[in-house]
Amino acid sequence: MSIPTPHIEAKDKSMLARTVLMPGDPLRAKYIADHYLESVIQFNHVRNMFGYTGSYKGKKISVMGSGMGMPSIGIYSYELFAFYDVSNIIRIGSCGAYSRELNLYDVILAEDCWSESTYAKVQGGYELDVIEASQKLNLKAEEAASKLNIPIHKGRIHSSDVFYRKNFEDYKEIRDSKKCIAVEMESFALFANAKVLNKEAACLLTVSDSLVSGAVTTSEERQKAFNKMMEIALEMA
Repeated sequence: MSIPTPHIEAKDKSMLARTVLMPGDPLRAKYIADHYLESVIQFNHVRNMFGYTGSYKGKKISVMGSGMGMPSIGIYSYELFAFYDVSNIIRIGSCGAYSRELNLYDVILAEDCWSESTYAKVQGGYELDVIEASQKLNLKAEEAASKLNIPIHKGRIHSSDVFYRKNFEDYKEIRDSKKCIAVEMESFALFANAKVLNKEAACLLTVSDSLVSGAVTTSEERQKAFNKMMEIALEMA
């Protein structure tokens, strides 16, 4: 496939950096571009899935929304990796805590993710239900967090296809049997694409709600208040 793709309108690969930060919410991508990047250009408006490229401390960085769920991030991350020569994608998203030890706004670095999804099998024939993050990028994330003096939790993430699960108490069995500390909806597809295309992918998450305590954040807080996670990702890049 040539560029622009059906979902990304950038006409030249040079409009994107080799590293892309990928929040789910396109307005969070805009927030990062507005508050952290200099000399910003917008390379994508299609479907309001905003994408921007700018510089951070002299380094060229892109940021683009992924939308919600594995099919959405599956499309955007594949096109970035395969057609725009992006080497690294760092997901920066929200998650629900499965562990009482996690509080609102805590930052998690996904070591790997478990999923019931068939995305990896259908997309590339991958049969297992766990996919690892890039060890190379995770090491950079730990170094950046240490430099910024931001504590992080590390562990396995549950990537779910379903937000409104019929029985929310199912999380306890998933937590205990699969050793998952939190749940989100995108990383399994991102990691699968990276594996198939020999690229690097990582996932930083901020706890936006807790299935254990019932604590929640607002949509505005999720859009604007996850600065610690954003700053770790920017320092990684």
